[in-house]
Amino acid sequence: MIQAIGQIMLYVSNQEEAANFWTENLGFVVKSREDNGKMQWIEIAPSNESETSFVLHNKELIAKMEPELNLGTPSLMLFTKDLDQLYRKLTEKNITVGEVVEMPAGRVFNFADYEDNYFAVMELS
Repeated sequence: MIQAIGQIMLYVSNQEEAANFWTENLGFVVKSREDNGKMQWIEIAPSNESETSFVLHNKELIAKMEPELNLGTPSLMLFTKDLDQLYRKLTEKNITVGEVVEMPAGRVFNFADYEDNYFAVMELS
């Protein structure tokens, strides 16, 4: 049986720029950097203790290695305890953000990274 969600693969055009986006704007940490000579990837997460992490892969290289692989960005819902503070922080940094929307489960907004991949964030009560 599956015990947890471990890693979510994000295929990006510029791994360093993507890692910088998440660490500088959203407070993520770099958990590891791997380079096996043929391929490199960067593992990032909200904290070093996070069970689930994003692994940033080079989209162009993966497309050559696995042409049938879906390289689109998954639809992800992230959680925060202070939606207003995060919204202000991203807005002040000129990050593309959507309107805050009231949903039955809570308030939500979306934002885009530097490659125009969109992610949603919901406030935890």
